[in-house]
Amino acid sequence: MQILKGTPVSPGIGIGEAFVLDIEEYRLPRRAVPMEQVEAEIARFETAVESVVTEIKGDIARVEASIAGENLPGIFQGHLAIVRDLVAPVIEAVKKYRFTPEHAVSKKVRTIVKQLTSNEDPTGFASRLVADFTDVEKRLMRALFGERTSARDNGRAKSVIFARDLTPSQTIALDRTRILGFVTEFGGKTSHTAILARAQGIPAVVGIENATRDVSGGDIVIVDGTKGMVIVEPDEETLRKYRALERNYVNFERRTSDEMRQQPSATADGIQIALLANIELPDEAEHARNCGAGGIGLFRTEFMFFDARNPPDEKTQFEAYRKVLRDMEGRPVTIRALDIGADKEFASGTIAPERNPFLGCRGIRYLFERMDLFRTQLRAVLRASAFGRVRIMFPMISTLDEVKQAKAILEDVREELTSEGVEFDPEIPVGIMIEVPSAAISADILCSEVDFLSIGTNDLVQYVMAVDRMNEKISSLYQPGHPSVLRLIRQVIEAGALSERPVSMCGEMSGDPLFTVPLLGFGLRSFSAMPTALPTVKKVLRSVTLEEAREVGREVLKLQDSHHVIEFLTERTRKILPEMF
Repeated sequence: MQILKGTPVSPGIGIGEAFVLDIEEYRLPRRAVPMEQVEAEIARFETAVESVVTEIKGDIARVEASIAGENLPGIFQGHLAIVRDLVAPVIEAVKKYRFTPEHAVSKKVRTIVKQLTSNEDPTGFASRLVADFTDVEKRLMRALFGERTSARDNGRAKSVIFARDLTPSQTIALDRTRILGFVTEFGGKTSHTAILARAQGIPAVVGIENATRDVSGGDIVIVDGTKGMVIVEPDEETLRKYRALERNYVNFERRTSDEMRQQPSATADGIQIALLANIELPDEAEHARNCGAGGIGLFRTEFMFFDARNPPDEKTQFEAYRKVLRDMEGRPVTIRALDIGADKEFASGTIAPERNPFLGCRGIRYLFERMDLFRTQLRAVLRASAFGRVRIMFPMISTLDEVKQAKAILEDVREELTSEGVEFDPEIPVGIMIEVPSAAISADILCSEVDFLSIGTNDLVQYVMAVDRMNEKISSLYQPGHPSVLRLIRQVIEAGALSERPVSMCGEMSGDPLFTVPLLGFGLRSFSAMPTALPTVKKVLRSVTLEEAREVGREVLKLQDSHHVIEFLTERTRKILPEMF
């Protein structure tokens, strides 16, 4: 029996035979195309493009029909945009340089990938974009070579896929009835592949070095997507234990979702807790409501800006925000201003490449540089506020001066709309993300200028721990349970309470049932997470009293390292959710 450890990205248990997916490689014809064959080669390329466009549209339809409410169609809409953007330069290369279409596609994609990987990538945006371009390249190559292969074709019944990496199209092609899990050597929690795995309910572990070498096809393997563990050729006792866990987990998910949907969001002793949803696309709002969300705690607006040449205008944004408000039927919606930076920029951006974008022009700093984008978005949000309960939130705040400057710009936009006779909510609440240590430490000072705080733990953890959460080599240092992180979170919550400013949390921790009880004990009364995580969080909340949670919070702060924190919380949470732990 061999145990491999990696990063858990999609919970659940998968047990089956290993299938090691071969890496797709193509021998690209680099010969010059004879002049008389140029038009025929272009026609062949255009036929391949039509085939790939049809294939991608089929993926979009499959996602829309089978996976409700996530931001997944947007991933493949992006693939369509990439295909269309490649057409002109590829045809030009065939005509001008007489490249074969295969060579032209590969050369163009390699150039783009080189540009995307030339800077640091702390948020993982460039990595996701590289994966998307690579996915489209493989689709075009298969079409040009006349092949029709996919991860689905390669998998056999009851198998677990092992691969160096999986593209989004390979992941969406996985048949959940046959593919019981997957393991990759690369990837992270925020990759498109991880998002798709979670949406399809496929257990997955990534970041296991040499996974494709350490496992042979046909080996019996167990994928534990909750703990980030892969067990190769387990003994009978381990296999028996995990088969029971697998059955229990499936039954638990179904039962919890059904049971919790209509139950109040409250502790065992009746303390009301706000359970909100994180969304990225307007179409996700209805699904969030159906999952029991009491509102939208974080509407990430970045996805609307991913069309590089056409950032959304005021009307487009206004209609998107209004749709979310209507779908939420009077529930509050918190819209985060564009959170983008030099490491994840679109073509209309004007900020020069930076040596360290991780500490560079991100979030509110970027918006101050791109006042045109900032003011347009503020106008759209204010206009939408006439149609529902809107709150606006500024990202990556570091100082009090930034808050004051952002509010001054907002006030100027308010006056502009008033002079135009446009209706909006003049009392729209204004808040900030707490994701930088300086903001967390000075939260009491920042409270004097805002109506609410929202703790973004994904960035806060990596800034506190000085670790790139997308770097597999040091991923073990990304520790949400580290005492320094927990103490800082408690400090922010207490600062909000003393200033009478509500505090919410919208990072990964807020949807992790392991941390629900201590966060409640610290004083958190508003959790915002992926819609599918809400039923489980609610179940945990309804299982404890406030005093029990406070006691857990006190005990966890006595522990000296992340290992003991996780061990303590796992043992505690197992009593509530034995199926998961």
